[in-house]
Amino acid sequence: MGPHPAVAAIRLAVRRVLHDILTEASTEHTMARVHERPFAPLVLVACSGGADSMALASALAFEAPKLGIRAGGITVDHGLQAGSDLRAEEVALRMRELGLAPIESIAVSVGRDGGPEAAARDARYAALDAAAERHGAAAILLGHTRDDQAETVLLGLARGSGIRSLSGMAAVSGAGGRYRRPFLHLDRHTARKACMEQSLPVWDDPHNTDPAYTRSRLRHEGLPALEKALGKGVVEALARTAQLSRDDADALDAWASQVETSVRDASGLLECAKLYALPPAVRRRVLRRAAIEAGAPAGSLFARHIEEVDRLITGWRGQGAINLPGKVVAQRQGGRLVIRQG
Repeated sequence: MGPHPAVAAIRLAVRRVLHDILTEASTEHTMARVHERPFAPLVLVACSGGADSMALASALAFEAPKLGIRAGGITVDHGLQAGSDLRAEEVALRMRELGLAPIESIAVSVGRDGGPEAAARDARYAALDAAAERHGAAAILLGHTRDDQAETVLLGLARGSGIRSLSGMAAVSGAGGRYRRPFLHLDRHTARKACMEQSLPVWDDPHNTDPAYTRSRLRHEGLPALEKALGKGVVEALARTAQLSRDDADALDAWASQVETSVRDASGLLECAKLYALPPAVRRRVLRRAAIEAGAPAGSLFARHIEEVDRLITGWRGQGAINLPGKVVAQRQGGRLVIRQG
């Protein structure tokens, strides 16, 4: 008799991702012509001790040895709750008991930029990036589920940040495709059921039910209200919207990249008349890319900033310079758009 359907589902999801990682890593290994030892890439799992990441850790521990992949784990202590250091050590112990190695428990200092949720996320990813470099990991697996994806889409919709924001989390992201999310097509209940069937201890983060956090309110109030009003299937529809939006956003990004050189003069300045002729969605992407190249932090550059710069092209009335994040200034000069450090 095979494993419970929930356990089988998470293992299959992880197996598919590991196959992709192994194929990519093997190609790089062959190109590097390294033959001194058997090739065994390292894949890490980011584990908080919650149901999603524990299910992911168990599936990685089960599937990786079959493919000749080394599997380890990282848990991050944000230091935001009393006893968080002890809890992180417990999670590290559970991963060791699953047979994962190497294992690290990393304490981080959470700042305040962008609010508590964004600051914790930034600190966490910085720690994971450093761990991947330190261990030479081919990839880090993250336990985000379809429910997380739906929440991310709604948060993006509330910010009014455009189609890229609606595309949610990518299955593959980070430098060199470092981060992989095998569970984006699985719901949260499947992960929790898999933990129950395997008798895996699970820690429920109290922040996930704290109404002080926006995502928590959305999870426990917003989404249930939408399902009550619109019926079941909202989460699946939002996740599907994320994928469709990502496909569209990727196509528009590629278009903007292709035309960018054609709207610059010989000195590299953007020509307003040529920008005006572009479709708005493509033009705004060119403007955003130019602002980031000039030094504007991508995470602080919002749709309203780009709209203000866009009005220098489409609604020119002699207005002055536009101040952007990162001390970047955009202004129109003699039919050219100049974006540079102020």
